[in-house]
Amino acid sequence: MAQYKYLDVETLGRIGSMQMLAKGVVEGFILGLHRSPYRGFSVEFAEYRQYVPGDDIKHLDWKVFGKCDRYYLKQFEEETNLACHILVDSSPSMGYKGDGAQWSKLEYACRMAACLSYLTLGQRDATGLMVFDDQIREKLPARGSPAHRQLLFSTLDNVTPGSGDTDLAGPMHVLAESLGKRGMIILITDLLDDPLKVLGAVQHFRFAGHEVIVFHVMDNDEINFPFDAMTQFTDTETKEEALVAPQAARAQYLEEFDQFFGSYRTGFASLGVDYKMMNTSASLELALREYLHRRSRLF
Repeated sequence: MAQYKYLDVETLGRIGSMQMLAKGVVEGFILGLHRSPYRGFSVEFAEYRQYVPGDDIKHLDWKVFGKCDRYYLKQFEEETNLACHILVDSSPSMGYKGDGAQWSKLEYACRMAACLSYLTLGQRDATGLMVFDDQIREKLPARGSPAHRQLLFSTLDNVTPGSGDTDLAGPMHVLAESLGKRGMIILITDLLDDPLKVLGAVQHFRFAGHEVIVFHVMDNDEINFPFDAMTQFTDTETKEEALVAPQAARAQYLEEFDQFFGSYRTGFASLGVDYKMMNTSASLELALREYLHRRSRLF
């Protein structure tokens, strides 16, 4: 396996046998692990590789042989039951990393995206990637070829926090309009944006028949507000600063935190969206194992 920054081999070794199954009926062909309304088989050209003794010669490309006097095989990518699209929020707030955290929220999100991509690609499910803040920064279509797999992991390795405003809903609406067949949307984000707008974008995916999973990535500082001394806070987008006495502000902060994200939890439940909060101080391996095990019991 090639060395990629966010492809954690130890984590994959412990969750690699688990599956990321779709709950509903998805469009495609019965080649992988998911139920489909269709029957049949179809393949599309993916790439060439050089012939080695023992290969089936029926896929030799004689036109290429005529041009370069070498034998090359056409490799085909089988259409799968599921097109999985992984959306990684790279807005400025995702760059936050508390003193006790091993990774920033964005680093944690990219590691999670790499692990989930590895699982879905291993299931022969086409997998795409979108990295976005107030606009789409990177977009890879859902494919499953070896070359696409390498491009996806290398793209994740180069993700950095954005520097502009946060607008999660806008890029999500753009993607929803561009997708064809029904599939799975995995959104990895800190959800620090207007809930009504974000829920509206998620609803767009749901109305189009996509299954949506939201991994809500937060730093432990944001969840528990553990500060015990006068602390200066800086808004990651506006750069405004405020000196706060944490003991006096903790109760109000935690109450407003619960109200804000409670609106997300209620909204996701009403839309039939699978939601899980991820604390960056917790083991990614254990969190993913727990989630995938719980999900497998739904089938």
